[in-house]
Amino acid sequence: MMTLAERVGQLMMAGFEGLKPPPHILAWLASGRIGGIYLFARNIKSPAQVKRLIADCRAAAKHPILVGIDQEGGIVARLRNGFSESPGAMALGASGDCQLAEDVAFMMGREMAALGINWNFAPVADIAHQRDNPSIGTRAVGRDPRLVSEIDTAQIRGFQRAGLAATVKHFPGLGNSVIDTHGAPARVTGSLSYLYVEDLLPFRAAIAAGVGCVMLTHVIYEALDSELPATLSPRIVDGLLRRELGFDGAVCTDCMEMKAMTDAFGPGESAVRALLAGVDLILFSHSRESQEEAYDAMLNAALSGRISEERIDRSWSRVQALKRRFSLHNAPPLEIIGCEAHRALAHEAARRGVVMVKRGRAVPLNASSRQIVLIEFSSQSSPDAGKTGAQSRFASLLSRRIPRVSCHLVDPTSDFADITKDISGALRKAGTVILVTRNGHRQPAQRRHAQFVCDSARQAILVCAGNPYDAGMIHGADSVICTNGDSGPSLEAAVDAICGDYSPSGKLTVEI
Repeated sequence: MMTLAERVGQLMMAGFEGLKPPPHILAWLASGRIGGIYLFARNIKSPAQVKRLIADCRAAAKHPILVGIDQEGGIVARLRNGFSESPGAMALGASGDCQLAEDVAFMMGREMAALGINWNFAPVADIAHQRDNPSIGTRAVGRDPRLVSEIDTAQIRGFQRAGLAATVKHFPGLGNSVIDTHGAPARVTGSLSYLYVEDLLPFRAAIAAGVGCVMLTHVIYEALDSELPATLSPRIVDGLLRRELGFDGAVCTDCMEMKAMTDAFGPGESAVRALLAGVDLILFSHSRESQEEAYDAMLNAALSGRISEERIDRSWSRVQALKRRFSLHNAPPLEIIGCEAHRALAHEAARRGVVMVKRGRAVPLNASSRQIVLIEFSSQSSPDAGKTGAQSRFASLLSRRIPRVSCHLVDPTSDFADITKDISGALRKAGTVILVTRNGHRQPAQRRHAQFVCDSARQAILVCAGNPYDAGMIHGADSVICTNGDSGPSLEAAVDAICGDYSPSGKLTVEI
């Protein structure tokens, strides 16, 4: 039997900086002070490097460990360059194909398993209630709780068939919040009747499907607990999730270093309260100081009797069961990562997730017609919208098909007069303008600029590369395409649709 200090440590997960595990992480693993690690883009350079990092951690560890990552697909994917990118949840929802969703999750899971990762923080079960929600968007399958349930359970089957614990999130449902808990506390007021009728359905389905883990949100739901966020609320964790929904598997926090936690409680007290609420795995992503403070507070609470040893042992048993269930005894070879079959599947899934909202004369594009101009709005929140060399990723893909296209990447926060001055000449000469927006529905300046482009162009093709809501707010385009996310495969699928390689068959999963 492990010591109490080790059993407490097994309930703690730590993130860190760098492409190699730092000495203190290796020392904590060797002493049993943490139960595992989880990775971010800051830890990723290449498949071989990630595999070495994980192998070093496993070799140092006194006990079997969990290795976690956020690999949802789409906009939230820590594994990108050198790996098989996949479309996100909303694109899978737009395909309406559960088998496709399972196949994509299995493909992603196989690549993670090849690295030694045995715990994925996906799928997202949040329902797309609010178009102004800053943190969900195309990470959600859509607005229909039944479709969300079906696609999510398919992804759970895929991830877990590949040998990884899937994690359904963010319990009890983050879709009705309009505040990102990374930056501030969030509170949902009023009746929660919708929660029982809609938001809990995907979580019930996930539990029935045998999901490995449930992740909580830091939002306060006043009708359930007016004082504590879900992460720290016994009414929500022990009451709603455990007793009402009957889930007895592992429950984890979201990162405890989000401001919704740190500003109100601090690392130590928040970790102790999470355990008291019924949580099993406490996640601290960044600071060694916060991780040390949390562990010390948890151990002191156990030694003082504030947290009973019985309570510690219940969580320890669940964590041990999770590790045994997802031990990766038969991990696939590294060579499967980025293989042709995986890339082909991701490309097909992305095409199936594209929606042609409006088809006019501009699609398919006649590459030999008058000058073609690309006006593309960048977005700091989108990893695929930024420049890659001299061009954006979309521009690079389009230029391969239409070499003489004139490309303009526009910062939507720029002054309106400056933007109109910069692009007016190109618009006057253009026969067709391809306009790419990213979440303009939440950015009035971008909407104004985009509407100017549509009003000025002879013929415009609007590509909504972020959330699809832009399609209902920017008017006058000849043709309108929604990619339901801007991962590489989704952007390539949009270019293919513009060039007439296929006819998009996806259906929108939200109202625009």
